Amino acid sequence: MKPLVIVLLALSALADPLPKVAFTKSFPGSVPAWFSITIDQSGAAEYREDPKDENPIKFHMTEADTAQIFELAGKLDYFKRKLESPAKVARMGDKTLHYEKGSESGDTTFNYTEDPDGRTITDWFERISETERDLIELERVVKYDKLGVNSAILQLEITLDKKRLIAPEQFLPLLDRVIKNESFMHQARARAANLAGVIRSTK
Repeated sequence: MKPLVIVLLALSALADPLPKVAFTKSFPGSVPAWFSITIDQSGAAEYREDPKDENPIKFHMTEADTAQIFELAGKLDYFKRKLESPAKVARMGDKTLHYEKGSESGDTTFNYTEDPDGRTITDWFERISETERDLIELERVVKYDKLGVNSAILQLEITLDKKRLIAPEQFLPLLDRVIKNESFMHQARARAANLAGVIRSTK
């Protein structure tokens, strides 16, 4: 293959954006009242709790987890069909699923769905939100409330035991910071070391 052709093919690949799946939930009165998660097919993900946030939390999903989310998107026709259930249920927050791949896109908004795949993909994004909320809290206590670090790490352990912790590697820098800093309580440092070991052993 000629060098020019190779360069053109490479440029074409760069110009073609990766498919993305996004989930947004608006539920005034809850915590958070709004959040949005975007994941591309490489696993690169972003989490926001404000539509105007220009500095989202960035993390990386595993290949297996990313594949499951995109497989579910495919089963849901890439969100080109309605998911809203006709059943009369309490308000649970307006949830929007969005897919885009180049000029192709799909959107669906619902309060509650009975579709098994719709419920599964929603739970994926709820788990991601729970994880990022745990990350935000751990970062807060590490910076401003050393006495609260042990409780925050205990909450992380509970989330992990329930299999609701997503991309746990993102917690390692904060856990290592606690482990190495003797100004934190011994119990918190020991708990951080144990949790970091578990995360690294399953990485």
